[in-house]
Amino acid sequence: MQNVNTVVITGNLTRDPDLRYAQKSNEFVCKLRVAVTGRRKDAESGWWIDKPNYFDVAVWGGQAESCANYLAKGRGIAVAGRLDWHEWEDGEGAKRESVEIIAGSVRFLDAPVQETEAAREEGPA
Repeated sequence: MQNVNTVVITGNLTRDPDLRYAQKSNEFVCKLRVAVTGRRKDAESGWWIDKPNYFDVAVWGGQAESCANYLAKGRGIAVAGRLDWHEWEDGEGAKRESVEIIAGSVRFLDAPVQETEAAREEGPA
């Protein structure tokens, strides 16, 4: 059986995009942090409660530059990609690990705040 490593999430950015140039690969990488809210039933109260999950996302190349130029904290996005696991040693020699999503595609789900406000001021077309 062949392994499958595919993930799709929709959520909101928890901070502004962080665009950097990766000299080893000679291209841009944009780091995003996405909050995805799930719901679960509280065992004690029986009420449904929201449970946020946070995901680190890396976007590469031209798509990275678009994310940095057009996204901001709070914007809704959809990400399709794959999971990538990292292991390293911190400054004190302790082993650390993390999992991030390597984006294959990013879709912007809502208009920037400026565009939304401008449309409201202009009224219907």
